[in-house]
Amino acid sequence: MDEDELGVPDHGFRRILLAGTGALGVAFLPFWINWFRNALPGVELRVLLTRSACRFVSPEAVSALSGREAFLDEWDGPRRAGLRTGPPAPHVELARWPDLVLVHPATQHFLGRYALGLADTPLLLALHATEALVGVAPALPPAAERNPVVQEHLRTLRARPGVVVAPTVPAASAATGEVADGGAAPLTDLLALCADRRGRPARSGGEAGTA
Repeated sequence: MDEDELGVPDHGFRRILLAGTGALGVAFLPFWINWFRNALPGVELRVLLTRSACRFVSPEAVSALSGREAFLDEWDGPRRAGLRTGPPAPHVELARWPDLVLVHPATQHFLGRYALGLADTPLLLALHATEALVGVAPALPPAAERNPVVQEHLRTLRARPGVVVAPTVPAASAATGEVADGGAAPLTDLLALCADRRGRPARSGGEAGTA
């Protein structure tokens, strides 16, 4: 079954690096990996987990579902996911391989480090060097979106060329049960936003997408 039969538009991306950080929503990563394999079989998907993400989803489960070993975002960890294509520098491999990077979910801690230009992990260093489009889906604790520091970090990322930041959505807090804005947008929404930023590829008759 191809993408058109499933009602999924051709987004133009063929090599996607999906990075999960330590928000509770990363526990749904196996669902999204299955979605990619069924809805977008033409996409080559590789998955990266931060150390904190491994508290909520196991690298073994991600590796089994994706068909490739999960890449662990550690300098002293083994290079994973078949990314060993050049010099033994994980950030170079991560920066060069994908044409799209999706960080879903992205914790407040990750957003701050990314906005400030920190590069203390292979993923962060790669994001500052890649030519790929980067899509980020923030996952914030209740009321964090009203914090002026968080607001400034989000403004910085939204203004950065090559970065797409999805709006947060209402979600129930696992701690309090209260529903508030701050949940990560569905991965399908983030992918659609990235496709819109890139511009739709030509579908027929030689019509080119917008830049």
